[in-house]
Amino acid sequence: MKKSTAYQIASVLTEALPYIQRFKNKIIVVKFGGNAMIDDALKHSFARDIVLMKSVGLTPIVVHGGGPQIGNVLAKLGKTTRFIDGMRVTDSETMDVVEMVLGGSVNKEIVHLIHRCGGKAVGLTGKDGHFIRAKKMQLENAVDGEPVDLGFVGEVSGIDASMLHMLSQSDFIPVIAPIGVGDDGHSYNINADLVAGKIAEELKAEKLILLTNTAGILDKQGELLTGLSLKDIDDLIADGTISSGMIPKTRCATDALKGGVTSVHIIDGRVEHAVLLELFTDQGVGTLLLNR
Repeated sequence: MKKSTAYQIASVLTEALPYIQRFKNKIIVVKFGGNAMIDDALKHSFARDIVLMKSVGLTPIVVHGGGPQIGNVLAKLGKTTRFIDGMRVTDSETMDVVEMVLGGSVNKEIVHLIHRCGGKAVGLTGKDGHFIRAKKMQLENAVDGEPVDLGFVGEVSGIDASMLHMLSQSDFIPVIAPIGVGDDGHSYNINADLVAGKIAEELKAEKLILLTNTAGILDKQGELLTGLSLKDIDDLIADGTISSGMIPKTRCATDALKGGVTSVHIIDGRVEHAVLLELFTDQGVGTLLLNR
């Protein structure tokens, strides 16, 4: 090994060591989505990050999305997709595709990647053991207040964390597809950010990490903001700095903080090894939110 390479490795480990010691045995819930799920280099760097976290004593739990993959399959079937307020209208046929893609191909690919990187993973959907309980999402038209039917789109009504505790306390890394089951027995498609947030709340996780396709939360000049409080978030939404698709993500983050999660990180999933850079370096690669 070249001296310069050895020095770089030693420097990185020296910087990371205090964080590794601080977060040992702590639960870190990571929502995996966006470009990181469709770029091969990013997928592999993410899997290596998760395996390293587990190997140094942290307790990672992965929740993944899969919107683009679902859209691709629906397009091949000749089925059009309609979105309302960012939510995919999900009829029974679409729900079958959602289950096939999220619970099948996407979930299995992530599990396989983790295994290839030397880890052990178990793929789950919320239907396994009915550990994600769901209810139909109620949405109102912003103009006239009339109810909008999204079909089998749900929200989390409860989490049974016993299976996750059992798996995470072993050598296995849970990899979760955001599909819940209702009291009516129907499957429901749930936003992955919401599932990750509710799981983090239930497990009283040390951190919730949300991978995005942006650098994080930006101010009106496009500069990265970090170290934000709950009041900061409310103010940024009120003045329009946080808008459109970032609002649900920040609401998920603030709900998690209020529910007992120590910190939330909204990070740039387009950066290789983004998770490790956010966890184990002083500068990080995204926005840190704290309950203060």
